[in-house]
Amino acid sequence: MAGTTQKILILGIGNILLGDEGIGVHAVRVLEKSSYPDYVVFLDGGTGGFHLLSIFEEYQKIILIDATLDGNPPGKVSLLKPKYAADFPQTLSAHDIGLRDLVNSSALLGFLPEIFLITVSISENQPLSMELSPEVNQCIGEIEEIVNEIVRRI
Repeated sequence: MAGTTQKILILGIGNILLGDEGIGVHAVRVLEKSSYPDYVVFLDGGTGGFHLLSIFEEYQKIILIDATLDGNPPGKVSLLKPKYAADFPQTLSAHDIGLRDLVNSSALLGFLPEIFLITVSISENQPLSMELSPEVNQCIGEIEEIVNEIVRRI
């Protein structure tokens, strides 16, 4: 790939039927309406899982956005650089086993991309709703700032 720009995937994970649990998907939908270079690709990854393994093989850099149950106030945004499945927070939301398995499988197959993990703290009890709480909804601007900074650095 010498002389060409590597594609960057911005991957939103979450279940949009469970309120704040869907923040990753909601954020990607907002971000893809903004102006980004052609080498930035957006994907609604749903609740994660092995169907994303082929996606991990296509990209060397992935910005992953997901909810976390870490005990912080809802709407707290964090940026992590996990290298292994064990580096992912213990308290990612309900689909964390799928993501950890995905990362482990990708590493075992020899094509683990560089991952920038943006997490958003949510409360444990999520109602059936397609709407984000005000606290989580207001953090989309902060997520966008972090994504823009990562894309600039890469």
